[in-house]
Amino acid sequence: MERFINILIIDDDIENTLALKKMLSTGGNNLIFTTSEQQAWEVVHKQKVGIILINSNNKSVDTYDLLLKLKQNPNSRDIYKVIISDENISGTDLVLAFKKGAVDYISKPFNSSLVKAKIDVFKTLYFKDLRILQLLENIFPVNVLNSLNNTGKYSPRKVNEGVVLFTDFTAFTKHAKDLTPLELINRLKDYFNKFDEIIERYNLEKIKTIGDAYMALAGVNEDNHQPAVRATLAALEIRNYVLSQKTIDIATNKTPWDIRIGIHLGPLVAGIIGTKKMSFDIWGDTVNIAARAEQHSIKNNITITDSVVEHIKEYFNITYRGEIQVKHGGQVKMYFVNELKKDHSLFNEGKLPDRDLRIKCDLPPMDYDNLRRYMVNRLKALLPEELDYHNYKHTINVESAAQRIANLEGVKGEELILLLTAVLFHDAGFIYQYDDNETFGIQLAHYELPKFGYTRVQVETICGIIESTKRGNTPTTLLQKIMRDADHDYLGRPDYFVVAKTLRNELESHGKFMTEIEWIDFQLNYLENVHRYFTETSLNMRIKGKKRRIAELKKQRKHLA
Repeated sequence: MERFINILIIDDDIENTLALKKMLSTGGNNLIFTTSEQQAWEVVHKQKVGIILINSNNKSVDTYDLLLKLKQNPNSRDIYKVIISDENISGTDLVLAFKKGAVDYISKPFNSSLVKAKIDVFKTLYFKDLRILQLLENIFPVNVLNSLNNTGKYSPRKVNEGVVLFTDFTAFTKHAKDLTPLELINRLKDYFNKFDEIIERYNLEKIKTIGDAYMALAGVNEDNHQPAVRATLAALEIRNYVLSQKTIDIATNKTPWDIRIGIHLGPLVAGIIGTKKMSFDIWGDTVNIAARAEQHSIKNNITITDSVVEHIKEYFNITYRGEIQVKHGGQVKMYFVNELKKDHSLFNEGKLPDRDLRIKCDLPPMDYDNLRRYMVNRLKALLPEELDYHNYKHTINVESAAQRIANLEGVKGEELILLLTAVLFHDAGFIYQYDDNETFGIQLAHYELPKFGYTRVQVETICGIIESTKRGNTPTTLLQKIMRDADHDYLGRPDYFVVAKTLRNELESHGKFMTEIEWIDFQLNYLENVHRYFTETSLNMRIKGKKRRIAELKKQRKHLA
């Protein structure tokens, strides 16, 4: 599996850069060449870089000063920094470079095999670091990780209005007896994976699972507004997901599962316990009362306490259910949450928050996640069956390529959402018409996107990205260039011929039949005379593969002639 990494090279020696480009322009290496410190910092601040090569003889760069700055900067301190030096570099200079943050050096004249081997070692370490970070982020909140990384410890903190959410499945013991261990684990995994997705979407923090119980937190590790509202929105979506799964289970003769959810707001203490197997946890009566609210709920209902009501009653329809005795907590007033009020919900359905409520909760105004689910389902259901190439799988593949190119190009935040939204619509016009499908995709985007919280300006940007995919149009913005390159990413990939065959099948289904030679000439004409890559990333990563495809096609034609 190909893995991609940005490698920054700071060198003003043309001979060096040409040699490095020849040696390293393979295997997922996106080489970024700069000649000055200023250019290098622009790259580091914008793009995620894994390895930096610095020529110690660069006249415009103080190598040791730059190494120290890179070591001290949070954006670059974990990057693997390698010195390019002459053979006669002194041991003293090397020791100084290592003290300033360098991890290795390569000497000139370059030994190609040695340079590749060293870069491969640091690539392996880089991807291992990423994997370790991903695992740690699944265990600790981001602010806890930052504190541990910077100071080696995390000080316990007390909050006055932390929100705790508990869920568990009713009659779980009975369900567990009726399933094999593997079936039980897989079913729990499917539910909890979905819960994780929902919790993350509303900026809550998953604390842990205990058996079939799931525990999450709001208002402690993040500064987003309306933690009680966000927790209740997450609870509603979890409840509705379980209900939808129940319908599917009944239809497929599976035993349906039901859920109970409880939420409480109050003071609590958060911290890390353990020395060998550390874990982040919370303590206090708030935790106990939230657990009691869940236990006293009924199946497929959300029970909240009066402390939560004051924060959410403006936005949700709730029903008073009476006082319940809580151990060590006395009598606590509890309520059911029925649904989101329609004037605060998307499509006035009482399920998902509208743009205004999302903004109040410090959530992205555009509800991209639900838009994506909606559009993928539409593409699956409505795209004509004869579309062997322009089917929903193509959209998913383009999405993956766009995400990768955007990551390497340093595109993030709102711009990334706009790009990925354009990907969802760029072939949606095929639902209505084969030719000039982009026009219909743009019309569909104008109609659908405002429903999901997109502004007029954002819709126009997205439609401009879709427009750029029309044959003959030239992309001008970075997002348009990424869209075009992602749409044709396969032209430089090893699976080119597999994908190209689906295009031929599709063309034949629309009456465009070609002989073998005609089909090869059709491909060669497009690859050589029509298509081009636009982003530096795709030029670095795919142009060699594209040239190999051209050579292979010419070889095929020669045999057929």
